[in-house]
Amino acid sequence: MNLRQPSNLTTEGDISDAPVSDRHQSALSETEFHHMISLERKRTERSRKPFLLMLLNANGALAKDQKKELLAKALSLLSACTRETDAAGWYKNGSVVGAMFTEIAAEDRNTIVGTMLGRVSEHLRSNLSHQQFDQVSISFYLFPDDWDQQIPGPPGTPMLYPDVARRNGERKSFSVIKRAMDITGSAMLLAALSPVFTMLALAIKLTSKGPVFFRQERVGQYGKPFVLLKFRSMYMDSDAAAHMDYVRQLIAGEAERHPANGNGEGVYKLAGDPRITRVGSLLRRTSMDELPQLINVLRGDMSLVGPRPPIDYEVDEYDAWHLRRLLEAKPGLTGLWQVSGRSRVSFDDMVRLDLLYAKTWSPWLDLKILLQTPKAVIAGDGAVSFGVAFFVTNHPMKKIAATVPAPQRKPASAEDGAPA
Repeated sequence: MNLRQPSNLTTEGDISDAPVSDRHQSALSETEFHHMISLERKRTERSRKPFLLMLLNANGALAKDQKKELLAKALSLLSACTRETDAAGWYKNGSVVGAMFTEIAAEDRNTIVGTMLGRVSEHLRSNLSHQQFDQVSISFYLFPDDWDQQIPGPPGTPMLYPDVARRNGERKSFSVIKRAMDITGSAMLLAALSPVFTMLALAIKLTSKGPVFFRQERVGQYGKPFVLLKFRSMYMDSDAAAHMDYVRQLIAGEAERHPANGNGEGVYKLAGDPRITRVGSLLRRTSMDELPQLINVLRGDMSLVGPRPPIDYEVDEYDAWHLRRLLEAKPGLTGLWQVSGRSRVSFDDMVRLDLLYAKTWSPWLDLKILLQTPKAVIAGDGAVSFGVAFFVTNHPMKKIAATVPAPQRKPASAEDGAPA
C-alpha cells in the first residue's frame, strides 16, 4: 500500500475513539459523493470543524476490470469502518473510491493522519490478500485547505472541489463564448473610447503630479496575481493605512454607512478621503477610473463580467467561504454587485452575489448585466438594477443566495480588501 500525504494536511483531528457504525453504510455513487463533499465544505465553512477526504486508487499495472473489482471491495470495506456521520463512495466511477471523515478536531496533523491510516490499513489488510493490499494507494486531503496565494494555482487541491470542476467542464462552450465576448467587447470599447482616454489623461496630468495610470497588484482567479490598471484618482505616495483600516471594519461587518446622494440609507464607502484629487473624485463618482481595466480584459486577466478582483491584504483575512469567490469565477469589470446594490450592499452580501453569479452565469446573463451597468453608473452609488434583480429572483438557482453560509465572525481583524 502506498500513502500520499499532501502538504495541505495542517490540522487537527483525533477521532480514534469515535464510534464506528456496526453496519455497512451504503456506498454512494460518484454524483452523490461529490454532492456530499460540496455540502460538507459548506458545513465546515460555518462550523469551522475540518473534514478529511481520503481517496483510494489501484496501481496502474492492473487491468481495468481487475482495478474496478479491487476498488469495489475496498469501498465495501471503507463503508464498514466509517462512522455514521462519515460518507464513503465512488469519487470517480471505476477508478477512485473515497471516504470523508467529518468534524475532526485534534492538535496536530500527524495524529489524525496516523489514526485514520492505522484504522483503514488494518481493516484493508485483514480483508484483502497481501498482493491486493500492496496495489492500493491512499491519499489524504484536508478542508479547509491551506492556500498560499504567493504560489498561483487553485486553492489547496482540486480534489476537494469536484463539483466546481464538473460545472466548469459542462460550461466549456459557454466559456468560449464568454472569452469571445470579452475580446470583442473590450477591443470595441477601447477603440470607441480612445478620445475619452485622451481627455482624461490630460485632465489627470494637468491637475496633479504623477502618472496617468495607477497600477496595483490584485488577486485573480485561483489566486493568480495580476497588475490591475486604473486612471489615477489619488495624489502620489498616498498612505493606504486609512483604507486598510476601513476595509478591516467592512469585512468584519463593523463599518458604518455614510449618506450619499441625499439618501438616508447610506453607502459602505470611505467618506471624505483626503487622498483623492478633484479629478479623481469625478472619476470615481462616474466609475470612469475603471475604464483602463478594459486592457486587463483584453489580456485575459479579467472578464467583462465577474466578481471584483481583491487586494492581497483582503484575501489574507478572508473567511473560508469568502475564498470561493476567487475559485468559482474570473474577476470582472462589472457584475451583479455593481448593478444590484453596489456600495449599499454589505461585504458578505457582495460575496453572496458573487457566488450566485458563479452558480448561474451564462452569456445571456452577462449581456443583461452589461446592458444594466451604464444605468447603474449614471444613477450613482447603490443603484439597483431591477432587470437583473428580476432575472436572479426568478432564476431556478435563486435559492443559492439564501443558502450561502453566514459564518461565525472571527475577531475583528478581518483585513479583507474593500471592493474597489
